Amino acid sequence: MKLMILLLYRTIPGVVPVATVDADTLNCRSAPNTDAAVQRTYKNGQKVAITCQVNGESVDGYTIWDKTSDGCYVSDKYVHTGKDGFITDVRCNGVEHSPSKIPGLMKDDYPYKGHCHDETWDKWMYYRCQCTSFVAWRINDRLGVSFSNKYKGQPWGNAIEWKGAARNSGVTVNSNPVPGSIAWKGAYEWSEYGHVAWVSKVNGDKVTIEEYNAATPEGYGTRVVSKGYFEYIHVKV
Repeated sequence: MKLMILLLYRTIPGVVPVATVDADTLNCRSAPNTDAAVQRTYKNGQKVAITCQVNGESVDGYTIWDKTSDGCYVSDKYVHTGKDGFITDVRCNGVEHSPSKIPGLMKDDYPYKGHCHDETWDKWMYYRCQCTSFVAWRINDRLGVSFSNKYKGQPWGNAIEWKGAARNSGVTVNSNPVPGSIAWKGAYEWSEYGHVAWVSKVNGDKVTIEEYNAATPEGYGTRVVSKGYFEYIHVKV
């Protein structure tokens, strides 16, 4: 059963956002990750105050966790705020979660697999089952970064635009791949819109990537390429 919180918030400085639980049971944990102990549960219709927010373990691409006035954390996956990203400038101190999934297993874990055309857009403002959507998913899920087509206020757009958007955002772009970095290529023989992929392994001058919508249209694939074939965007690593 999908759990939800409907959040009613105001932007008046000093006013603590108040959430209303809209689920049978919602676990509130001691830290912003799903392995943390459950300190209490919330019931349907119960109101909770959100005192601060922090990046935590990715839950289906949602990395923001909300600390309630009871001193425990709920994933923002189960919160409807009416906007993307943080809703308050108050950050929870000393609890930033470092994801342990970099680079992670090589597998097709893309959440829209088999649902490419159920709707047009994914939750990160990209066309489903495109290379950009897959990599946006990996950045959120594996790196624990709340990435979208408007990351750091820049329009990232098609893959060909990612290099410029990264540099305008202060994100490093270079020729040095590491697992968890983003392989980037401008217009080339396969696509005038460029291409991005997830770096899974680096072995000497060979790089293993995972990608969508390359050799397999709107599907998953892996390749081993020479290091110099791509440039590399380092969103986190």
